[in-house]
Amino acid sequence: MSRPGTFTLTTAALVTLGASLLAAWLSTPQRSAGPCVVASGPAKLPEIPESSGLAVSRRTPGLLWTHNDSGNAAVLFALDAAGAIRGRVRVPVETRDWEDVSAARCPQGDCLYIADIGDNSRQRRQITIYRVPEPAPGDTVTAAPEVFTATYVDGPHNAEALFVVDADLFIVTKDRAGVVYRATIAPGGSRRLTFERVGQLGIAMVTDAETSRDGTSVVVRTTDEVILFRTADLIRGTYTPSFRTRVDGLREPQGEGVALDGEMLYLSSEGGRDGAAGWFMSLRCRWP
Repeated sequence: MSRPGTFTLTTAALVTLGASLLAAWLSTPQRSAGPCVVASGPAKLPEIPESSGLAVSRRTPGLLWTHNDSGNAAVLFALDAAGAIRGRVRVPVETRDWEDVSAARCPQGDCLYIADIGDNSRQRRQITIYRVPEPAPGDTVTAAPEVFTATYVDGPHNAEALFVVDADLFIVTKDRAGVVYRATIAPGGSRRLTFERVGQLGIAMVTDAETSRDGTSVVVRTTDEVILFRTADLIRGTYTPSFRTRVDGLREPQGEGVALDGEMLYLSSEGGRDGAAGWFMSLRCRWP
């Protein structure tokens, strides 16, 4: 018969061991998310601690673009599909709160859209979107950008997500509703845009959105979920997702960016702590 003290010590040791094993399990990233399996990463991005937007290159196959959030130099970082930096291209502008980068066709061919649309205090009288011909990863600086100043028809909003479909720019607000606003760039027209409210995704705290490289889908993300929409549905005002899956099991420090190229889904994350390296990973998906 064991003494009471022995039982107490044994129980305490088992509880401590169990807690340690649980903590280890909770901190271990999963290698899949729904129909998606991690293909590479997570890769650390020491130069990009605040990776905010993510876009698949239209000009250079196998390349992606990302950037740091506000308070950093206006630099586009070219990444390969494994997250290695292949180029650093300066954008000759001063941004206020650069939250997203999007890739799309444009009158010049292939362009990047730089979305200076962050507004945490919802006080900006206007936001700014820059458009530049997509650079090569070996370039040191982009061409001088076209500058579009914009307002919302119903006053300021905070947003981190811009996606582009032909001449139409769409912004998704970062709030409880995920409201969709749309503006159209007229050929040779004004560089002042007014974003009109066209719908609501019903998704809280959207951190990024991007049109797929083939243009058929739009991928939207929050810190813990990825949601797909058919581009044609969004254009005609239908906001029912074609697919959604949670990604919080991947244990990103602060999930932010998303991009889509066929079966490949790309995610980027801020480091989550002051100066901590950002994260990048790629997943191969079998979409239903």
